[in-house]
Amino acid sequence: MSYKGPQGNKLAILKALNKGEFVSGQHLGESLDISRAAVSKHIKSLQEMGIDIFKLSGKGYKLNHSVPLLNESAVNQYYQALSGQQKQLEVMPIIDSTNSELMRRVQNKLPINSGQVLVAEMQEAGRGRRGRTWQSPFGANLYYSYYWRLDDGLQAAMGVSIAVGLAVYDALKALYGLEVALKWPNDIYLNHKKLAGVLVELDGQVEGPCHLVIGIGINLQMPETASQQIDQPWTDIASHSHVLDKDKLVAHLTYALDERLAQYQVSGLTEMVSQWNTLNAFAGEVVCLSTGQRQWRGICEGIDAQGGIVLRQDGEVKSYYGGEISLRKEIIE
Repeated sequence: MSYKGPQGNKLAILKALNKGEFVSGQHLGESLDISRAAVSKHIKSLQEMGIDIFKLSGKGYKLNHSVPLLNESAVNQYYQALSGQQKQLEVMPIIDSTNSELMRRVQNKLPINSGQVLVAEMQEAGRGRRGRTWQSPFGANLYYSYYWRLDDGLQAAMGVSIAVGLAVYDALKALYGLEVALKWPNDIYLNHKKLAGVLVELDGQVEGPCHLVIGIGINLQMPETASQQIDQPWTDIASHSHVLDKDKLVAHLTYALDERLAQYQVSGLTEMVSQWNTLNAFAGEVVCLSTGQRQWRGICEGIDAQGGIVLRQDGEVKSYYGGEISLRKEIIE
């Protein structure tokens, strides 16, 4: 795949450096038909994105570490091996947010098919839940969105984040043998540290068709410069696996989502609740549930049949549902 314009030149430079050898500014300029000054400007921009490029006089530029880049055709080859089908998939170098882009297409009534996937090398305005920023350095992590149309209305979408969390579990287990834990409503933990997050956004009617944009961010090779902005313990795939193929991960994640969403459409959470509860990151722990204005404390019992979080409080069991709710482990001193 080739891209035009400044972003395309940046990506072309990065691909040239990704071969692991020194490349002169003159060679890069001639191959792209731009000046050496323009090459230098692109290199500086890539460095500002968190990519570790150094220069040696007389030799040129070199990457300190290779940057895994997405390849659309490779993703589809892996996906076809899993499903027997091709997938509508789009790879973009730099975007504000993959979720925002798909939601714009929905709201502007642009052509979009259920199951369409958008992935990016970098997000300039990546978002998490409750308005938080999702750190999105270039090429370091996975920035992924999946569009799904649900014809049963908004109410039917209430437990989708549970199905999505299990899909992430399925993909990471199949590829890396990792046993992750799930934190309600939409975080994925490994060894008590955050590995991935889910952001499900909806647009539609209470009774009519509902459009869902399912965003997933997975830490792959988080650079220290970006990690300084994260306000909680985190981990990445590279810390637990020596084999990191981004294309294969996108394919496995997409296939797992296809399977879990098809299951959800047929039987809701009926077949998923018990498995989710075995993976509950806070099982049996004292937790605090907060909406900003109110707080509830109790022992985390898992989820109920609708996907709500179940707390045991003073001997009574009560479920809480969706919205802008935050769940964290209570520190007992």
